[in-house]
Parts: sequence; structure tokens; C-alpha cells
Amino acid sequence: MRFARIGRLAVAALAASVFGVPWMMPNMPGRAVTNPVAAECDRAAVEAARDYDVPLDVLRAITRVETGRGLDGVMQPWPWTINVGGRGAWFDSFDEALDRAERAVAGGVTNFDVGCFQINYGWHGENFSDVAAMFDPRANASYAARFLQDLHKETGDWRLAAGAFHSRRPDKAKIYLARFDGLREGLEPVRLSQVGRVSPDRSSRTNTYPLLRSGTAGSGSRGSLVPIGQSGSRRNFLTGS
Repeated sequence: MRFARIGRLAVAALAASVFGVPWMMPNMPGRAVTNPVAAECDRAAVEAARDYDVPLDVLRAITRVETGRGLDGVMQPWPWTINVGGRGAWFDSFDEALDRAERAVAGGVTNFDVGCFQINYGWHGENFSDVAAMFDPRANASYAARFLQDLHKETGDWRLAAGAFHSRRPDKAKIYLARFDGLREGLEPVRLSQVGRVSPDRSSRTNTYPLLRSGTAGSGSRGSLVPIGQSGSRRNFLTGS
């Protein structure tokens, strides 16, 4: 998955990945965020950790593996991230990211991932009111936390749950966890005062969402929240094919 900065700066290919995991800047620390937009993912993770009793460091590490970018010498997550067809992009604003997602849907594309935890629209979009709601950091983090909670019940270990969040295949999970472990270890403690508020003013958009529908996420027969095949394409999360 290649990532590009989209918005006021020119489009630039920044990094490649292995099996769908962004591997840019592998030694960059995961210190407290310095950018108020990036801080939205951490603030949402704090709230989701409280609501669903998921370790905060697990959520913070995952959002960095999924959407992390180097800002001010720190690996920081980014809520306005979308991956369509194996190509990921960071957008400067919610409206720009939403426009890209809506154009994908209008073009008949449903296999794309959005937001702080890169939730797949094709497999999970029905659990949100619309694609705009999936970008909401709080909704995105809550959905991911609920799924991780179910995976923890299944595996008995938060680290293994993080691996399964990415893939049920041991080889894919192992690669993902190598990245996850490094970022988790490098995290500094976060305080609410250090992170920005969730959900900036989006008066032109309505981002209400039905949180989770009973029985739709995390059943033992299902695969990863964001299933990834060997080529980087998304797999059927019900069948694993």
C-alpha cells in the first residue's frame, strides 16, 4: 500500500508496505502527538479504551500501524486516511477524504478502508449510517475497540488480538505484530490534556452514526477487521478467500 499526501502539498508517493502494512520510517518514535488533527485518533482511542475496556496502548499502536505518518519527528496517526485499491492517501481535511470515498462509492468501488483504524467500507459500512460516519474518529475507534474486545475473548491475549485484527493468517499476523510491537514499545503516556477534541466542526456534514449492530462484528467465524491477501488486496472476511 503506497501512501501519498493529498491536499495543499503536491501528491507524493511516500512509502511502500509489506502485506498491506505501512513500513515507512520504521525507527520513528511513537511519542505524544504534536498535530491537533493527528491527536483526534488518540483522543478517540482514549474514549474507546474506557468504553470497551481495551488497553489504550493497544489501540494507540494499531492506529499508528494503520495510518501513521511522520510529523515533527514523531509517528502520528491520521484520521483523514483512505486506502482504495491498495493505494493509501493522507488528506489534509475531512471533506477531502470524504470526497475521495464518495467518488469511490459512486464508481462502484466498495473495497476501501477509512479512518483512524482503517475500517473496510465493503465489509463494515452497513454498521454505520454512511461513509462519512466511518471517518468520525470516535465511531471508527469504538468499532475497532469492540472488535478487539471480541478477539481478546477468543485469543485470551491482547497482542494476539491485535495480530488477528490485521489477519487470521499467522504469517501475516507475525509481520504486522513486528511493526505493532515496535510502535507499542515506543509509545509515551498520553493525557487528555495532550490530545485534541474529537470531531471538529463539520457544520456542512452530519456524522451521526448507529454504533454497533448486535451480532455484526467480531464473531468467532470471521477474519480480520481489515483482511489483507498476499497481494495486498482485501480478502473475503467471512470465508478467508
